[in-house]
Amino acid sequence: MSERDPQDLRRVTLTRDAVGRYTVRNDRGGSITTSSGTDELSPVELLLAGIAGCTAVDVDTVTTRRAEPEQFEVEVTADKVKDEHGNHLQDIEVRFRVRFPDGDGGDAAREMLPKLVRRSHDEWCTVSRTVELGQPVTTTVE
Repeated sequence: MSERDPQDLRRVTLTRDAVGRYTVRNDRGGSITTSSGTDELSPVELLLAGIAGCTAVDVDTVTTRRAEPEQFEVEVTADKVKDEHGNHLQDIEVRFRVRFPDGDGGDAAREMLPKLVRRSHDEWCTVSRTVELGQPVTTTVE
């Protein structure tokens, strides 16, 4: 295993709150609760939220330099299937619904939007890039 740069390490820690209910925390103190079968976001929905959030940051950061959006929504959908590969998602789709105001800034933001969405998908979004490239997940019991 190669030497890891501590700045590149990403980590979350999940703790059990009750049967089927968990809190996930990062090293900076942020947290989110997840569960299955309740109104809270499920682990699968958190994965989809990660894709949405990651690509949204990429696109929003650049387009907002031109104009503040009037609407900015990213929807991610996927089909959960169980087949010879076990449970997994397929047909993951990311839909941007973004509207900018009239004027030069809005025109510039609208013009660059498709290119930025494509670059986020092809290069920048760590979450969707990892899903697409497929990385092994190692598990251990301590």
